[in-house]
This record gives sequence, structure tokens and C-alpha cells, in this order.
Amino acid sequence: MHRALLNVARRAQTVRNLASTVEGDAFRLNEYSAKYLGHRKAQFTEKLEIIDADQTPAIPIYRVTNAVGDVIDKSQDPNFDEATAIKMYQTMTQLNIMDRILYDSQRQGRISFYMTSFGEEGNHVGSAAALEPQDLIYGQYREAGVLLWRGYTMANFMNQCYGNADDLGKGRQMPMHFGAKELNFVTISSPLTTQLPQAVGSAYAFKQQKNNDKIAVVYFGDGAASEGDAHAAFNFAATLKAPIIFFCRNNGYAISTPTSEQYGGDGIAGKGPAYGLHTIRVDGNDLLAVYNATKEARRIALTNRPVLIEAMTYRLGHHSTSDDSTAYRSADEVQTWGDKDHPITRFGKYITERGWWNDDKEKEWQKEVKKRVLTEFAAAEKRKKAHYHDLFEDVYDELPLRLRRQRDELDAHVAEYKEHYPLEALHSKLQ
Repeated sequence: MHRALLNVARRAQTVRNLASTVEGDAFRLNEYSAKYLGHRKAQFTEKLEIIDADQTPAIPIYRVTNAVGDVIDKSQDPNFDEATAIKMYQTMTQLNIMDRILYDSQRQGRISFYMTSFGEEGNHVGSAAALEPQDLIYGQYREAGVLLWRGYTMANFMNQCYGNADDLGKGRQMPMHFGAKELNFVTISSPLTTQLPQAVGSAYAFKQQKNNDKIAVVYFGDGAASEGDAHAAFNFAATLKAPIIFFCRNNGYAISTPTSEQYGGDGIAGKGPAYGLHTIRVDGNDLLAVYNATKEARRIALTNRPVLIEAMTYRLGHHSTSDDSTAYRSADEVQTWGDKDHPITRFGKYITERGWWNDDKEKEWQKEVKKRVLTEFAAAEKRKKAHYHDLFEDVYDELPLRLRRQRDELDAHVAEYKEHYPLEALHSKLQ
């Protein structure tokens, strides 16, 4: 009898131990699941609530000056020295004048294509000035001001748009597809958004090389952010913790598509936190704000934390010379933005109030730049075209047999039908 009671007691203790084990395992499973199922910061809740995107607060737009150029909070003034401020203003106005002349030249049939940066000069120069020369830049096609700031010459611009023998790309790209190895500016390509994942790859390479004073910066428009490559690049950068700045020029339109038809939610910046990107939305027509934001973004990126900047601006010009924006927006809309919130006007007030600029200097500068642009334009127009042999070069160290055969076939074709080809217009070095 005693032995039977002892066996029962032992079985009961075994059951209690088993229950305790199961309960402990269940607790540990639940604790593990909390980490596994959700976001790193997510907590459990017993409240059923589906987030309404329309009720979620929007990311604010950081600014330093108001629309007329007054500094709102003196502590946010970057306090440029006179030489830097004047260079910024002159770069913006030089870009504006160059755009006007080259746009007109395309309308005259003298170059094949052009894209202006009217209204977006502030985000070009403000961001470029905050970067360092060693930072690698990937552009989209509306970043000529960034190149100007870095030292791309007026002759470089003109030769590229004409595709002549002195073009750094040897005439192999359509106008506006600039590039300069010595300025750490990767040559622009036409397919939209391809530069984003490429830039992340470069940034990750810098990290792997332990290059701690160099980042990648990639520019793109609001329309490009709708492409799949953009989302892949955001996720790639966040998960690999790449030293990169994504700089979005949100100018209101993707060619003819307004932003209201491009995306829901909180614009481009709203996507940043979801991907794990440090994010800021900035007034792109406020050069001071763009400079501050980019400067801080670069500091963060150097610690291998990718940053997304959404610069809110407005495209005053047509998308390109192939576009007529009057078909999808009113002239009043364009004039209002140009009159009331122009980046050149805003920054012009900043330097004028400090006694660094005046009407006489403005007139002399405008005259000087116009003369410079027209001089280089005329010179580029007269230069010989690149030779067609350049089509086969600069890819392989030694030209493969198959390409030599193709070149020889083209030579034979041109020789047979030379009356149909303007050989006299080609550069003579290979003739």
C-alpha cells in the first residue's frame, strides 16, 4: 500500500514538472516570437487599429529662409563667407543663362536636345557645396549645376551638347548626358533610375574598402522614385548600411504626370523610415536649407547610415525640348512660382543684404556670363565631329577581332558610298 502511494506521488510530481516545463517553454516561445514576428521596435497590443495613412502626420519641410529670402531662425544660418556665397550665386545665375541660350539653340536646330534647370538651381548648388570633392556623384539628367560647382567648364558643356571631337564622351551620348572622371561624376545614362542601385553598390564598395572619408550621392526625380530600381536601392542601402545620400528633386511633375497621380502617402520622404533610411524633407528653393541638410546628411552617411533627402522644388521649364508643359499646367501656375518663390531671388537677397552684391555687379556679371557662354557655344559649333572609329573604342584594352572586322566593314561601306557621308566634318586625327 505504501509503495502504491509512493508511485502515485512520483507520477504526480512528474506531471507537475512536465507542466512547468511546458509552461516555461511556452513563455520562451512567446518571448522569442515577439522578436521574430515583428519589427525590432514593435510591441504587442490588444487594441485593434488599422493605421489610416491620411491621418498620419506628414514629415515637415525644413527651411532656413522664407519665400522672399528672410532668415527665419538666425541659429540655422550657415554663415557663409563672402567668397563662398558669391560663388554660389554666380553658379546659379551662370546655369540659368546657359540654360536659356542652349534651349534657344535647340529651337533653332543647332543642337538636338536640351533640358533646363529653371527653378531648381538652389538644390543643385546648395547640395553640391555641402559635399566634398572625393564624394562620388551619380546624376539623373538635371544636375548641371552640380557639375558647374565642381569645375566642369563651359567648353565641356558646349562640346558635349554638340557631340564634337572635344566632347569627353566622344559624341557617343545625346546632349545632357555629362560625365567627368576627374570630378567624380559618373556619366549620366538615359534609362530612368538605373543610377540608384549602381550608386548603392559604389557606396558599399567604399565601406568594404574602409574608405572612411568618401560617400556616394545619387540624384533622382520624384518620377524616378516610382521605378522598382528605387525601392531595391533603398532596401539595399539600409540592410547593408551603405554610406550614401539619396537626393530626390521633387519638382512636382514626372514629365506630364503630377505628383498627385504618382504616389499616395507622404511623398518620397515618407518612404524613408519604412526602409530604415535616415530622412529629411527640405525646401529645395532655399539654398541655405539644402546646404545644411546635405552637410548633416553627409556626416551621418560617413557613419554607414544611408540618408534620404527630399528637396521640394518646382520645375519652371518644360521637362525637355521634347515637351510642351502648357498642355498639362497653366501659365499662371508657372508664373506664380517664378515670381514668388525663386531660389536665385531668395539667395540674391541674402547676399545683397550683407553688402556683397548690388545691381551694378548683377549687370556686369550677366553681361560677362552671356559673352562667355556665346563664345564657347560658337567655338563648339565650329569644331569637327568625332570620328566614327570612336564607336569601337574605350571598352577593351585591345580591340577584339570581331570589333576590328566590324570596323573594317564600316570603313569599306563608307568608302563605297562616301558621297553620302560628311567625311569633311569628321575630326582628322583618324583619317
